[in-house]
Parts: sequence; C-alpha cells; structure tokens
Amino acid sequence: MEFKFGGSEHNQRTVLGHPAGLFVLFFTEMWERFSYYGMRALLVLFLTASLMEEGWGWERQDALILYGWYIGLVYVTPIFGGLIADKLLGYRNAVVWGALVMTLGHASMALEGFTDNFFYLGLILLILGNGLFKPNISSIVGQLYKTDDKEKDAGYTIFYMGINAGAFLGILLCGYIGENIGWHWGFGLAGVFMFFGMLQFYFGQKIFGEIGLKTTKEIDYVDQKTIKGEVKSEGGGKFKSEEPEKKTEVSAGVKGDRILVISVFALFTIFFWWAFEQAGGSMTIFAADYTDRVLVGSGAYTFKIINAIITIVPLLVITYVLGLLFKQTFGSFAKSNTFLGISFFIIWGIVIYILYREFIADASEVPASWFSVLNSLFIILFAPLFSKIWESRFNPTGPVKFGIGLILLGVGFGALAYGASGIPQGAQVASVSMIWLILAYFFHTIGELCVSPVGLSYVSKLSPPKLVGLMFGIWFMANSLAGILGGYTGGYIDAISEEYSLSVFFLIFTSIPILMGLIMIAINKFLVKKMHGIR
Repeated sequence: MEFKFGGSEHNQRTVLGHPAGLFVLFFTEMWERFSYYGMRALLVLFLTASLMEEGWGWERQDALILYGWYIGLVYVTPIFGGLIADKLLGYRNAVVWGALVMTLGHASMALEGFTDNFFYLGLILLILGNGLFKPNISSIVGQLYKTDDKEKDAGYTIFYMGINAGAFLGILLCGYIGENIGWHWGFGLAGVFMFFGMLQFYFGQKIFGEIGLKTTKEIDYVDQKTIKGEVKSEGGGKFKSEEPEKKTEVSAGVKGDRILVISVFALFTIFFWWAFEQAGGSMTIFAADYTDRVLVGSGAYTFKIINAIITIVPLLVITYVLGLLFKQTFGSFAKSNTFLGISFFIIWGIVIYILYREFIADASEVPASWFSVLNSLFIILFAPLFSKIWESRFNPTGPVKFGIGLILLGVGFGALAYGASGIPQGAQVASVSMIWLILAYFFHTIGELCVSPVGLSYVSKLSPPKLVGLMFGIWFMANSLAGILGGYTGGYIDAISEEYSLSVFFLIFTSIPILMGLIMIAINKFLVKKMHGIR
C-alpha cells in the first residue's frame, strides 16, 4: 500500500482532484505574488510621479531602466537560492526565510518618506528574499506528484492560478491605495500579506511529510509506464499498486538531452518575458499618459459596476477554494488555516472600503495600475479551461504551446500598435480608447497560459532530481535577462516615438515574438525527440 501523492497522509486528501498540499502552496504563492505585483504596479508610477504628487519626478527612461534592473535581479537571485536550498537549507526552510526577508523589504519601502535609503534597502531585501522563495516553492509543487503525466501539468496550471490570484489582488488593492491614498501605504500593504503567507506556510508545512526538508541522494529514475504514457490518474485518497513498477536508471546522454531541451525553452522564454514585462513599464506609461481614463455620467457608473463584478467574483471563487482547503485540513493544521482566514477577512474589508469609496464619487478616473489587473483576471477566468485542455486529447506538445504563446503575445502588441497609430509623432500625452490595452492584456494572458505554467512543469519533469533547484534557478535566470533587456528597450519609448512613432515602438514587440513563435513550432519534433518520452 502506497500513497498516490507525495507527502504525508494528510496530503492524500484532495481539493478539486489535487493533493491538499498543492493548495497550501497555492495560497503561500498567492500572497507572495500579491506583494510582488502590488509593488511592481506602483514602482514606475511612483518614480515618474511629480514631487507635488509625492513621487520622485524621474524621467521615463531612468524609471524604466531601474524597473528593468529590479525585474532582472529578482529573477537572477533564484539561481543562488536554488543552490542554497539544494546544498544547505532545503526547500521548505528557504521558502520561510525568503518570505521573512521580503516582509522586511516591504516594511522598509513603506518608510521611504523618511529617507531615500529605505526605498533602496527595501528593493535589495525584496530581491534577496525572492531568490530564496521563488525557485524552491516551485520545486515542492513538482514533488507532490509521483508521475510526470498530464496530472502534474494540470497541477502546475492550478498553482499558476494561485500566482495570478495574488497578482490580481495585489495590483488591484496596492495600486488603488498607492495612487489614491499614498505611495507608502501601497508599499506597506504588500508586506502585510507576505507576512501572513509566511505564517500560513510555516504552520502548515508538515502536510508535505519529508518533501523539501533536505536534499536527497536519489538516483535519477524514470517510470517506464510514464515514458509509454500508460499511467492514468485514479480517484481516492491512496494509490494501490499490486507489484512494484519497473524503473530504469537514466543514462548521462538522456540527462544531457533533457537539459538541452530546458536550455532551448529558457532561450525562447527570454523573448517572451522581454516583451511581456512591458506591462509594468512602457504599457503602464501608455496607460497613464496616452489612454483616456476619465469617465463621467453613465460611463463612470458602468465602470463602477463592472469593476465591482470583476473584483468580487474572483475573490468569491478564491474564497470558495479556501473553504475547500479548510474542510480538508483545518482539524490538523488549525494555526495555518487561522492565519489564512484572518488574511482573507482583511482583504474583504479593504475591497468593500474601496468599492464603497468609488460608488459615492461622482466621476471615476481609472487608475493607471488597474489595467495590469486584467492579466490576472483573465488568468483566473481561463486557467481552469486550459488545465482541462492540457488533460484532454487536444493537449499539444510543449514546444507547440510555447510557439502559440509567443505568437499570441505579438498579436497583443499588434493591437497596441494599431491603437497608437493615430498619436502624433513625439506626443507626450494622448487620449486613446481603453479597448486597445484591454485587447493587449487579453492576448498576452492567453499566450502566458501557453508558456509559463507549461515551462515550470517541463523544468520539473526534465530535471535530474538532485538538480531541480538549480534548474529552476537557471530558468529564472532567463527571466532575469529578459527583464533587464525589457527595461532598457522600454526606456527608448520616447526616443522611438519622437524619431518614428509610438506605433512603431509597439511594432517591435509585435514582430519579434511572432517570429520566435514560428521558429519554436518548426523545431517541435527535434525537441520532442530529445525529451526521451517525457510528455
């Protein structure tokens, strides 16, 4: 008799068909992403806001370069965090320490009004804490599943839904509080929920059993049934096996081929995130300075209704998932669930306050940070659909998913390029319809669902067990390079707009992702062969 899922006996209890421990990680990652995206939504807006608006009054190019370096360093430190976890701390301790350091980082940024040094110290602490947190929580997810089949892909997609639930709430709440009440209040709010996420994970981590406690010295084995695609997901709390399954040690050549595939995916993901990360940079500037965001009369009232719906409905869905987790784990992990419950009580209070404040106002100006919420909203709405598609017979190969994702990303920027086509050359302000940003975020989100959760799953499945943390670190190193390049490229928004047009600026991000997507689809068969049976 053996368990179907990794971890303790409590982890065999399921929520939405997946181990309960997945949702402990879901909510921990949700609060970490709340803190990250909440701060990210404010960073460029705060730096470019005038001194009269209590900002720093930076030039756009300087703000975007700092933004790019912040994004880049946030993704480069995971390679060291993965090594530290692999060799010293273990995944779980690394997650706890990373969350604590990030909490201190947000607290420091909240004090930026006293001295600029607190702001920079906060950024450094966020970068270091993220390095310990990000690669190691993803590694734990992979170890919850004993086979590398569609079920793990679906699990990573649900985990990715947690990431975007946090991003949705973080951008919505921190963005609104920061833009309308005070920048330091927005920075500080992000840290509050990072602290709750740390406590929730710390007191609930025994559900994972031995997973993530320390490095194991297992030989890299692969299940022959997995290679042939014969393993099927079974219901119930435990998995019964009549006889041990035959396992074969993977050769060095196979390991090398699989690492090559990870490397190719990492290369192409650079082009994806290079363009995608414009969301917190040049797209935020487009929202702030080139988009008509002032609504009056019936338009304002309609927006208030829509905003209330897209705020409350996803929060209700997430709260429902919280209730399912409580049902399965509260008796054994009361402290963890209590901290999680308190955090949701606070969230609901803030949401009700914001919606009330908006409804009593005569007019409505859509916050520039609000458009970033659309990405997370679309993820929450469409992630379950994509999870089902990946489990069905319509599930395409990883390289094809990557190619489709890159092409859709380019299409989104194509919408922005078309929307910006009427803006005069060199204009610093304009009043373009909001529909073009909405369309861009829609296509970017669908593309992201084809790339990011799939990439995480393939890194987990293709990596040798003793190098999982390191491989995730390398994966995030690619994101680091993309962030730095994206910041510098985005910094040319004014130069390209003055020399050519803002439309030409966005066409750069249209053509390159589409080209790389077509190349990825063309080399699909080569990559599938190098995976040696991993689906």
